[in-house]
This record gives sequence, structure tokens and C-alpha cells, in this order.
Amino acid sequence: MQRTVEVHSLFTDFDVSLFQAGKHYKLYEKFGSHTLMRDGQAGTYFAVWAPNAESVAVVGNFNGWNPYSHALYVRWDGSGIWEGFIPGIGVGELYKYRMQSYQGEILEKGDPFALQWEQSPGTASLVSTTWYEWKDEDWMRVRHEHNGLNKPIAVYEMHLGSWIRSPDNPTQLLDYRGVADKLVPYIKETGFTHVELMPVMEHPYYPSWGYQITGYFAASSRYGSPQDLMYLIEQLHRNGIGVILDWVPSHFPGDVHGLHRFDGTHLYEHQDPRQGYHPDWGSYIFNYGRNEVRSFLISNAIFWLERYHADGLRVDAVASMLYLDYSRKEGEWIPNEYGGRENLQAIGFLKELNEAVYAAFPDVQTIAEESTSWPGVSRPVYSGGLGFGMKWMMGWMHDTLQYFSRDPLFRHHHHGQLTFSLLYSFHENFMLPLSHDEVVHGKGSMVYKMPGDDWQRFANLRTLYLYMYTHPGTKLLFMGCEFGQTAEWNFNQSLDWHLMQYEPHKGVFELLKSLNHLYRQEPALYEHSFSAEGFEWIEGGDAYHGVLAYLRKGVDRENDLLIIINLTPVVRYFYRCGLPSQGEWTVVLNSDDRHYYGSGIEQPPVQAEPVHWMNQNWSAQLTLPPLAGLVLKRRPEKPNDEKNVQRLKRRPRDTSTVPTVKADKSPKGRRTKKDSGNEA
Repeated sequence: MQRTVEVHSLFTDFDVSLFQAGKHYKLYEKFGSHTLMRDGQAGTYFAVWAPNAESVAVVGNFNGWNPYSHALYVRWDGSGIWEGFIPGIGVGELYKYRMQSYQGEILEKGDPFALQWEQSPGTASLVSTTWYEWKDEDWMRVRHEHNGLNKPIAVYEMHLGSWIRSPDNPTQLLDYRGVADKLVPYIKETGFTHVELMPVMEHPYYPSWGYQITGYFAASSRYGSPQDLMYLIEQLHRNGIGVILDWVPSHFPGDVHGLHRFDGTHLYEHQDPRQGYHPDWGSYIFNYGRNEVRSFLISNAIFWLERYHADGLRVDAVASMLYLDYSRKEGEWIPNEYGGRENLQAIGFLKELNEAVYAAFPDVQTIAEESTSWPGVSRPVYSGGLGFGMKWMMGWMHDTLQYFSRDPLFRHHHHGQLTFSLLYSFHENFMLPLSHDEVVHGKGSMVYKMPGDDWQRFANLRTLYLYMYTHPGTKLLFMGCEFGQTAEWNFNQSLDWHLMQYEPHKGVFELLKSLNHLYRQEPALYEHSFSAEGFEWIEGGDAYHGVLAYLRKGVDRENDLLIIINLTPVVRYFYRCGLPSQGEWTVVLNSDDRHYYGSGIEQPPVQAEPVHWMNQNWSAQLTLPPLAGLVLKRRPEKPNDEKNVQRLKRRPRDTSTVPTVKADKSPKGRRTKKDSGNEA
């Protein structure tokens, strides 16, 4: 067998020891294929981890896929690393690793560290590079100001292949650069602060949406080269827009060219299917107890943050990692060493991951998709948490959508579904998600989850979005939901952009723009996103009228906002609402505005009256539009305002407009409609 040239290794003894200890976080600088010069010759250095292989060779188009042309050398130190240098080949060459196991099995595998892969249905790796002359230094210098937990974070989640397609050919995917040209102005118009890309790592099966990854270090070639993706990210950065990448360390597919049984043994996954096989997705679970696998995964996270300038990672399916019995029946899982269901190795991995990420990049965020009540997901590791920056608030999402799907006639029986989230909102740093998972697989589009006729559906949807944007926590909305797409998301076609010509859809779109603008402009909506200091109930229990009223509070209390939401399809005239302070209160956003395809019921500025109501010393009577929300802000006082207030206090009270509070004889201790004076 002809050998490759044995040259000085990229691995030092220290590299190998770190790798074997699970502490090497930049393995992509060593493993994979690297073009370089050796003894005056240009060529490519290859390195792969295959400790249970008897032989490893590089095969490709450069040698006619001949397994006997270019064998790799195994290192003497027992690390299982095979390496070698092939002169005369460079960027663009296709290759695989051809291995023979000790049992005589022949395997051809793609490179786990390949920077680029052949376009599907091809399965070979490419010699490539991630060199790029970045021009986003202004963003990188100040991105901590955009990613901070006390800053507005409104995320637009999107799937690259189905956001928009070629207008000339609906089956043709736009490449990264084509998406950039259309996406950047769109996000600037809508006002989202960040874009979250569903997995852009190489995946063989397109209907997996990217969640079944084979090329962990490669941008999907469906949309272009690594540099094309970098261009997309750079253009977003240069326009003040952050980029979050979906990342999947929870499982990988069983494709023969991928990680599964990589060297003829269960190298990356557990051998026992009770630990290593995922029954829901037909995929394989990483062995988090193997140090080399931990180094592989943490290096991969660091890679996307370093080489691609990602501003955050949304970590997929964290719940499936934390529990050994996740989606398994009794007898289908193995307890941990203490007899429990917690996956101690995965917990340790997640903690180490977050410590490594934040040590290297303190100005990014990691976000956990975690659907259980696991404590401390977004708390620091040093205090016993998992160390994530944020966690998806799945409970809020489920309760809220279930409530909004109900006929308003029966909502008063389920009022607690909206208020319950505030009992635990500050236990974690929560992100409120209305994600792709809620508009697929028969769940219906967001607008068709809403009850009633078409006008009520859209009014409900606008109210849902106003409630979401004024609820504590950061925000995430899936593409198409911003204009009320009526069909479920289809990964195989473009969004229904033609709907934007119709008034109901245009109204939802205009409201989203206004909400994003309000969210970014009003500190009360983001300065205390994860603290009880930022929220106060004014009225959380008026189930009879279907009304919520609450304050969002900032560092400067002059910026406080009052939110009052009417969740019934009737106008509520003369609804007295408590106010936290005197002065004139003005509506800064009304989801019933005709500009948003509302009915146009207006609430003019109101002067706070010294009438104690809802445990507040001040109050005012408001007109609440149907199925709508109002956001009010106190007008800054002028020098003579205090005199006006004193004159108001001396003025005889107009008893015709002030409700009389009588003894509470209504069921469940609530005021009746007659007693409250808040007429239906």
C-alpha cells in the first residue's frame, strides 16, 4: 500500500492529553483536512480519530477512490488518532476515510471535522477553508450591548430553505447571499433584534429541517460555501442584527457515512440502545461520558462562535439529554449510579459547555430548549445551575395558546392559564417562544388556532402578540407568524408572501412592527425582563370581564407602562382601572387601531383621578376595545401640573362616573358586574 507522507503532526503531546481529558475546545484546528506547506510542497494534512480501526486511508477523486493509494499513520501514543500529509491536493477535493475494523468490516466515512460537504445526495467531504475577511468589527466590538440580559431581544426564527425562494422557480433554494439581500432589509423594517437560523450545519435529509446533522463543522452546501454563510451573518451584523444558530448536541442520524459506528464500533454513541438510541427520532445519542466526545461537541460550539461570529446558540432538545427515561417506557432505560433518572453525564457536559462558551465569549448567549421543570437551567454553574443564559418558556407557550384557542364565551373559566406564568416567570431567564413546532404537524397556523370569524381570529392574534411583547421575558417568533400566514409551515416551499396584500394580514404585520419598535424604545419592557422588579399586577383576577391589567416597570419609574387587555369581543365602556400615579396617561399602542385592521375604538388621554381602585391610589375610566390591548404611558409633568392635580383634588367628585363599591356577594369572592361598575 502506498503511504501518505509522514510529516510533523499538528498535534502536540499537550493537545493529545487535553483531547483525552475532554478539555480540548479547539479540535477543529487539529482534526480534519488542512491545506498547508510541508518541505516546500503544497498539500493537505488529514487527521481523524478512529481508535478501533485496523487501517485508515484517504480516498477521493484525486486518487480514483483507490483505498490502497494514501494510507494514514496511527500515532504511537495510543490516542487512536490517524494522520498524514498528501502533497498536491488542495481546496475543493472530494474525500472520505476508508477504514477497516479489526473484525474486517469495511467502512467509508465522511470527515467529522470537514469544513464543507458535497451537495446532497452526495456524501463526500470537501477540502475547504473558513478563511474570510470579516467586515463586522463595529458590531463585534459592541455586541455585548445587544446581547445583554437587560437589553431588548426579539428573535425572528427562520428556516433558510422555506423563508423565500426564487421568484422564477419555486423549487429553487436561494443561496446564503441571495437570502442576505432580501433578509437584511426585511428584518430592519420589522424591527427584530436577532435572527435565529434553524440548523445550517450539513444534514443529508432535508425534511429533518437540519436537526439530523452529519457535518457538524460544515455550513450546508445546499445554500453555498462557508464564506457565503459568513457573508449573510456579516450583512446582518453590519445592520445591527444579531445571529443565533440552532445547535444539536442531543442526537445524530444513523447514515452510513456519518458518526454512527464510526470506526466499526459505537465510538460517538452509547453501545447499549437503552442509552444510545433515541426512539422518537430514530437517531443516536452522544456518549457524554466519553471525554473525546465531550471535546468534539464543545469544540463544535466554540467553532461556530469563533469562525462564524455567531452571537448565540439555541441548544436543541435539552430535556431529552437531561433524563435517562425521556420518552421511554419502564424497562427501556438504565438508571444512573444512584438509581435516579437524571443523566449525570449529560448534566456534567452541559455545565462544562456553558462554562467554556462564556469563558471564551462572555458577550454571547446560550439558550436552552428545555420543556420540563428542571431547576436552574439558566442559573450559573457555580450556584448549581446548568449555566445557560436563557431558557424557552414552554409552559407559557402551551398555556397561552390553549387559552387563546378557546371561545371567549368560556374564557372566564380558564383565566388562570394566563396569570399562572407570573407565579414562576422569574425562576429562570425565560424566552417566550412561538416557534416552528407550533405551526406544523396538524397543529394549524397561528391565526387558525384562534376562535371566531375571520375578524375575531385576527383580533385575537394581534392581542396574543401584544400580550407576548408586554409579558416579562425575551421574545421569539417563527417566520410567517408576523403576517398571519394561514397555512401550516411547509419546509418545502416559500412562505405565502402574497397574503401581505390583504388588509387583515397587513394589519398583523404592521402591529408586529409597532410592537418591536415599542419593545426597543421602552426600557420598562426589557430592563427587568427576568426580575419581579419589572412587573406588578394591577388587576389579574377579573375573569368575569376577561380583563388583565399590569405594569411593566423600568429602572426609571417615569418609564412605567400600563397594559390593559380585553379578552372578550365586546367593548367595555367606563372600565375603571387603577393607576400607579397621578397625571395624564396616554395610549402609546392600541392593537384595535384601524391601521392594524382593528375596529378603531379609541381611548383618548385620561387624567388620573384620586379614586382608590384595584389597590392603587389613583384610577381612571377607560374604554376597552374588543379583543384588544392598550399600552398606556404617563405623560411627563409640566411645571403647572401639580397645581392642576391639587385643583382636581378640591373639585367635587362626580359620583355619576365613580362606581359604588358594595359588599362582595359574588361567587368566588369576585365583584359582580353590577357592583364593579365595569359594564359589559
